[in-house]
Amino acid sequence: MAKETGRKLIAQNKKARHDYHILDTYECGLVLWGTEVKSLRQGKASLADGFVHIDGHEAWLHNVHVPEYTQGTWTNHSARRKRKLLLHRAEIDKLEAKSQESGHTIVPLALYFKDGRAKVEIALAKGKKEYDKRQTLREQQDRRETERAVSAARRRQRA
Repeated sequence: MAKETGRKLIAQNKKARHDYHILDTYECGLVLWGTEVKSLRQGKASLADGFVHIDGHEAWLHNVHVPEYTQGTWTNHSARRKRKLLLHRAEIDKLEAKSQESGHTIVPLALYFKDGRAKVEIALAKGKKEYDKRQTLREQQDRRETERAVSAARRRQRA
């Protein structure tokens, strides 16, 4: 059996990038049970309501939905259990100090396999106000319109 290489995306939290200003990102490992890994390999997971909580110098991932493995037996995992994150102590201390500040939180951005190991990308984030969300959408729309105009002008030049 060949060893896996590269990065295989399982789940992504697009809403987090819409709702928060991303200040800093971290890649960390997960402590998983066997049936959770099998379920993730099937590409099933949801980060929509997930968040990270620091408790007793340990980082925990809450509310991430990994569905039960269909061929699992009585040893199957519960779908929304909290999972321990594997980070260095200095990173945990830094995240804990920053998350104590007003308006800051830690959210998961992506869940993926990297060289055969399950990883989660978490971010230190600050909540956006409603007008910030509208401004971001406006900037994205303006960028798309300029790209369309540039590509249309290039097509006209070629013709």
